[in-house]
Amino acid sequence: MRRLIISVLCCLPVLAVAQNKDKKAITAYLDQQAPTYADIAKKIWGYAEVGYQEEKSSALLQSTLQQEGFTVKAGIAGIPTAFVASYGSGQPVIGILAEYDALPGLSQVAEPQQKAIQDGGAGHGCGHNLFGTASMAAAISVKNWLKEHPGKGTIRVYGCPAEEGGSGKVYMVREGLFDDVNAVLHWHPGNDNSATIFPWLSNKNAKFRFYGVAAHAAGAPEKGRSALDGVEAMDYMVNMMREHIPQETRIHYVITKGGDAPNVVPAFAEVYYYVRHPDMQVVKDVWERLVKAAEGAALGTGTRMNYEVIGGVYNMLPNETLSKIMDSNLRLVGGFTYTSAEREFAKKIQSTLIDTSKLLNLDTATATIRPFISDKHDAIGSSDVADVSWVTPTAGISTATFVPGSSGHSWQNVAAAGSSIGAKGMMVAAKTIALTAYDLFNDPAALETAKTELKKRQGPSFKYEAMLGNRAPALDYRKK
Repeated sequence: MRRLIISVLCCLPVLAVAQNKDKKAITAYLDQQAPTYADIAKKIWGYAEVGYQEEKSSALLQSTLQQEGFTVKAGIAGIPTAFVASYGSGQPVIGILAEYDALPGLSQVAEPQQKAIQDGGAGHGCGHNLFGTASMAAAISVKNWLKEHPGKGTIRVYGCPAEEGGSGKVYMVREGLFDDVNAVLHWHPGNDNSATIFPWLSNKNAKFRFYGVAAHAAGAPEKGRSALDGVEAMDYMVNMMREHIPQETRIHYVITKGGDAPNVVPAFAEVYYYVRHPDMQVVKDVWERLVKAAEGAALGTGTRMNYEVIGGVYNMLPNETLSKIMDSNLRLVGGFTYTSAEREFAKKIQSTLIDTSKLLNLDTATATIRPFISDKHDAIGSSDVADVSWVTPTAGISTATFVPGSSGHSWQNVAAAGSSIGAKGMMVAAKTIALTAYDLFNDPAALETAKTELKKRQGPSFKYEAMLGNRAPALDYRKK
């Protein structure tokens, strides 16, 4: 027995050296290919395709993965621009999420002053051109290792369209595409480097459509019934309702159609609503009240109303087991530093910001890693990644691809996402995801612990049901 123990202990340093060598090879590949991936990210940045219309972006990622030996299945879950790319065989299956949709109305050159490439055009204000590229790069670097170690498992890239309000991943979860996955890794562009767990908000959104009767607004107003009155009556009631809902609730809307001419009573009007809260049940409860406000508005204005649920996502379910591994690898990779030109670019961006009183130091934001927090409580946004987290152990990071202090969904972020700053932060994410996937392929016990944690957080009676119900993908939600 003593001889066996000595033998096992002697093997441990050898194993550590082998792992260290493998990790160095993974990161060395990514360093070598960084210009190639920066070019791919810049192409997707230039395509700037909105949700469910990402034809060129998706095709570029798919063709690159195919050239690297991945088997690609396109058009999954009823979504033409969604895909799954796989390499390897058997268990474990490690999934990596890739996003690539842009935002409408944020067209911007890659320069530190506001200037649209195309008036009214789209832009990557959330950096998804970087997101999709880094995830693909991480998977390819892991594929290189799997090629030398056949039988270790399967690496899988999920091409996920329409994260921005279209809930693309929800349809993929609903389709059961994550059922055999042991762990899912993702990331998001940000202002600094962190593996902190953010409990993203549950979200449900829909377009409420009111139908009235057109008439001459001056000559025969009594013959008309204004659909716009229906929208405005709904908005008024919902704004009064804000006083009587849980304070963490967020309700926001835009009137997407209000009529065509002041002297014509609008026969059609539309308003687009979002409801968010950290607890999905609260979202469901507030949503019921929102619908009743719409019904009451229609009744009171003599109009007719229907609504179409466009998207709906769960709140994020943390997985501390995986997140700690992500955090460890993020610290191993480290951040990056600005060149003098990048520093000048960043300072000019910061000079355009409204609030400059609490800006992070440029070096602190990019070169260091934020302390890990296992369950942060100040949730701010929503993502369809959350639905994935309820069915598969999931963890992610953010990296400093944007200029510290800039806001999400801004022209400043579009400019940074098309610059070398964005490309550098992207490669920090690619390395971290790749090294984390490598660790999980070599640590079945961690995967089992992550699964146990998931089951505990789900609760004994959990059954996944999409917030958006059984509707087909809203492929036209970004079409004008």
